[in-house]
Amino acid sequence: MKLRSFAFAACTLLAITTIPTYAQTITGTVRDGSSAGQTAPLPGASIYWLGTTQGTTSDGEGKFSLAQPGGEHRPLIVSFVGYRSDTLHLHGQTVVDVTLRSNTTLQEVVVESRSFGSRISAVDPMKTEKITTKELQKAACCNLSESFETNASVDVSFSDAVTGAKQIQMLGLDGTYVQINSENLPSIRGLSTVYGLNYTPGTWVSSIDVGKGAGSVVNGYESITGQINVELQKPEDSERLFLNAYVNDMGRGEINLNSAHKLSKKWSTGALLHASRLGDELGRMDRNNDGFLDTPMFKQFNGINRWKYDGDRLKAQFGVKALYENRQGGQMAYYDKTMQHTETVLEYDPEMGHEMPVEKIMPAYGTGSTVRRVEAFAKTGIIYPQTPYKGLGLVTSAVNHEQDAFFGNNPYRGRQRSLYANLIYQTIIGTTDHAVKMGASYLLDDYREAYRDSSFARTESVPGVFGEYTYTVPEKFTAVAGLRTDLHNLYGPIVTPRLHLKYNLTPTTALRASAGSGFRVPNPIAENTAVLVSSRELVVRETLRPEKAWNYGASLTHDFTALGRNAAVSFDFYRTDFTNQLVVDLDSDPGLISIYNLQGRSFANSAQVEVQFQPVPRMDVKAAYKFYDVKTTIGDQLVRRPFVSRDRVLFNVGYATKFDKWKFDFTTQWIGAKRIPSKFADAAGNRGFTFSPDYALMNAQVTRSFRKWDVYLGGENLGDFRQADPIVDAGNPFGPNFDASLNWGPIYGRMIYAGMRFKIK
Repeated sequence: MKLRSFAFAACTLLAITTIPTYAQTITGTVRDGSSAGQTAPLPGASIYWLGTTQGTTSDGEGKFSLAQPGGEHRPLIVSFVGYRSDTLHLHGQTVVDVTLRSNTTLQEVVVESRSFGSRISAVDPMKTEKITTKELQKAACCNLSESFETNASVDVSFSDAVTGAKQIQMLGLDGTYVQINSENLPSIRGLSTVYGLNYTPGTWVSSIDVGKGAGSVVNGYESITGQINVELQKPEDSERLFLNAYVNDMGRGEINLNSAHKLSKKWSTGALLHASRLGDELGRMDRNNDGFLDTPMFKQFNGINRWKYDGDRLKAQFGVKALYENRQGGQMAYYDKTMQHTETVLEYDPEMGHEMPVEKIMPAYGTGSTVRRVEAFAKTGIIYPQTPYKGLGLVTSAVNHEQDAFFGNNPYRGRQRSLYANLIYQTIIGTTDHAVKMGASYLLDDYREAYRDSSFARTESVPGVFGEYTYTVPEKFTAVAGLRTDLHNLYGPIVTPRLHLKYNLTPTTALRASAGSGFRVPNPIAENTAVLVSSRELVVRETLRPEKAWNYGASLTHDFTALGRNAAVSFDFYRTDFTNQLVVDLDSDPGLISIYNLQGRSFANSAQVEVQFQPVPRMDVKAAYKFYDVKTTIGDQLVRRPFVSRDRVLFNVGYATKFDKWKFDFTTQWIGAKRIPSKFADAAGNRGFTFSPDYALMNAQVTRSFRKWDVYLGGENLGDFRQADPIVDAGNPFGPNFDASLNWGPIYGRMIYAGMRFKIK
């Protein structure tokens, strides 16, 4: 309440103290300078003072008159559709003559960008890194989980040695604490948390925004360590046809087809289609000879169709997504009966009256998962051409997600039905230096889960309201204060405050700070399927409470030139403190998966430094180092969180020849030691901790571009590093010691791939 009162008071005071006072009047003429040697009056041009709502338009003779605001100096902006805008800094002038040039784009001219493939937003008060198509195409990026291979902020790894599920980490914590949206709609959450990163093909993605720390209250209360927003290819400006095909030496193949059509001046439509498969005999690989598939067989079919309306005042889009995926993993013998092994066992023979040796086929261990998912969405916005700072938007979505799975002899069935709506209104108070967003949201989640002989069900109904105030001193300082209140039907009111500050030390140096809280209701089974691939018994010790945490952070970014070339450096530090957390305890008892609420402290400290440099034309170099200090109370002891490296290093270099005909990319990562839960105790019953070795991964890709074609060849894990014996007691999967969840490194070694892209503009 104190924070909300402070924000309201600050908003009121600043609005009063910044009401503009107007002094002298500026008069002038706007002319059309698009024809060589000729100028003509340009009627209808927009003229306004930057950072205010004070403006006018030129008359039929191109003339205008506009009062000049008092107080600090403000540039005068002159613009007209189809022409390049002009910015005037007036120092005592009262009469001006402005000539605007045409913004016509010449055909067959190639402009080579000098920007980096990923960059920190210069204007966003939140530290937000944009990963562009240029960066995404440095690797095959078959799906979203593989789109961060050249990014230092997001870590990706396999969750276990059997299912092939990939998980991300940010700020040293699992991806469950990251709010992942697709075009500001909830995307990977709930039952899709484990496999959801595989549901967005890389060719569908146009850019990814990665925000560290507390996010905006506009998008909800679930963000704890950051927000990832994925922007898909747009129907109004994508290629008319885009085709991508991919194959690798493990037998995986996929094809992606994107199409976009401009139906009229205001209507456009687009379709994104995907099919992939890894299976049959070619896809059954066991390079480490432990009897288990190195990677699961799967097939996936995925598609989106959406429509967009772009009117003068009304903007709208709507569409539907559908997905089917089937995964199968486990022992080779589960799929190839000729590999089944037999054992001689003693069984009682009633005729003989005693035990007799009998040859028996031993059961094989398999895992499987079938997902069916359908989603409908709509986004509607109303804009005000005369007051472009004002707008009203409504985003809605509905999801039905069904999953059937099994882990050995243990079946799992889950269903999630969700509804989401978010109404957002934005305007200003006096001038654009004081902007306000406010609105209301509603989230409905209906979960039904069953594992073995246990069932879990809950329905969450959460209406909420929010407000966000932004104060800006142009080109110097920005403060964003947000507060939302949600009423959870199971857990009562949830108050979520968040604050972001940005101060420009110089025009190219920005200091940012943030603080805020987050809240989420965990799904203990769906989010931890990796630990189910073991002989451990799942035990939920108590009624589980929501996870709550505070996140604090600061960062410094600086853009500069070195040897006449672009360069950038960034430093950041974030801390996450949990007031409650879901603890998945694999340490206390080797035969149990103990799940309970946090009984002590849990925190994560993350520090990162990153440098980007262009030493020669068309070459990008990136180097980053991260340090994690992540600890959780397990049992009664504060210990390092398992499967988190304390140190990580990333190095990436990319080079392109003129006009991007050839592109060469190389990435290497060094991953430090991770703590592994101890599976066995010593003779005295002590359970000491073990650590994985540190290791390095190397990826490379070469791309050749033609007018409409790209062909690429690449490799991952070129050093052929593999975790030795990733499965404990792999020869006895139904025995008491079997465990495939202690996965800390790659299961399969070197992988070579090839692909092509074809596009019609």
